Amino acid sequence: MNVSRDSRSASAAPPEGPAATPSPRPGAPPGSGRARLTELRGPGVRPRSLDARALAALAANPGCRRRALLDGAGIDKGALARALGSPTAYGQSQFAIVRGHSFEARVMSDGGTELLRLLHERLAPGTPPPEPGETATPDLSAAGPEGRTARTALALREATAAGGWALLTHPMLAVEVAGAPAYVEPDAVVVHPDGSWTVVEVKSFPMIDGSADAAKVGAAARQAAVYVLALEAVAGPAAAYTGREVAVRDRVLLVCPKDFSNLPTAAAVDVRKQLATTRRQLSRLTRVEDIAAALPEGTTFDLRLADDGKTATRPSGELTEAVEAVEAAYAPECLAACELAFHCRGRSRAEGAVEALGRGVRGELGALRTVGEVLAAAGPAGSGTAADAAGDDPAVVALRRAAALRAEALGGAALPGPRAEDAECH
Repeated sequence: MNVSRDSRSASAAPPEGPAATPSPRPGAPPGSGRARLTELRGPGVRPRSLDARALAALAANPGCRRRALLDGAGIDKGALARALGSPTAYGQSQFAIVRGHSFEARVMSDGGTELLRLLHERLAPGTPPPEPGETATPDLSAAGPEGRTARTALALREATAAGGWALLTHPMLAVEVAGAPAYVEPDAVVVHPDGSWTVVEVKSFPMIDGSADAAKVGAAARQAAVYVLALEAVAGPAAAYTGREVAVRDRVLLVCPKDFSNLPTAAAVDVRKQLATTRRQLSRLTRVEDIAAALPEGTTFDLRLADDGKTATRPSGELTEAVEAVEAAYAPECLAACELAFHCRGRSRAEGAVEALGRGVRGELGALRTVGEVLAAAGPAGSGTAADAAGDDPAVVALRRAAALRAEALGGAALPGPRAEDAECH
């Protein structure tokens, strides 16, 4: 549960200015690049901006060309899922959002004095603590995400050159995703006197006796890794500008409520593993413009909204055809990370795809792609099925062995007869 603007799902968050899309490559055919993505959204439809949570989910499933295209084009996947008849209860409750913003406001109050105390205690012990009133808190306001990103980069350079403590609240950073920049907004970034930078994540789930829910901490670490990756792109120019060594720390500060109170506590979280994974997975994503160029001519995800701006008037059959024109890579983990998960799960089950059983099962089954093929492979050898051509395929051998053991167990198990005392009772 995130308490920054990234805590809200793409379908719930209002668009924050125009999201950048890739420009056409030299020699690209007409309709490619920015213009093609605008066609996919539909005339007059503003693009939805990506957040760090969506980027972390995208990096966890880089083989899904459907999500890469829809996110890269700024298409509202939540509205699209509703128009397809497969809505998802995705995102936070209003109560959780209000509670999260209230806790964040408390953490950031008084110029972030308590936040800086926690950061110094967890990440910079043995160094002089930040003195009250001496921490720089630059104004990061600017027009649009591009302006805020440039203002953040300037503030980071100036704070690094000054050689003191600085607290940047809700800075705007850019990270390249499938050839297009996406804008993300961490809760805070702290500049240390030595020139290093630390990402701060404020969450509203409790930290009880110094530990928090492992799944929620893992999700926060993956999200923070996106911020660290985005900061690394700014660190190089800042070092060249200031002449100082600039390092983005791979340990982030996670701030949560202490026990069941509203008092903040913190822990240092190592995100090196998540950072390496995110960097590798994002680099594997196919460029959005390449995916769009491979679509049939005339493909669009325009919902043709009614005058109320919410009701889709386009037939669901047309939308389904457009969505299915882009290859998806469904896995059960998508249910917690993507608004189109219910639609993709339904199609995967209808096709009998083994991916619906999970990535682990899919990996164990090798070349077997459907449930029908798996059941056929479990049959006896010499039955004339396609599995016989696989010969000594380890997956086929294991399935047949498992089927034989199951048949033996079911065939040899006899139901116990009535006991003598039971008969006497009757």
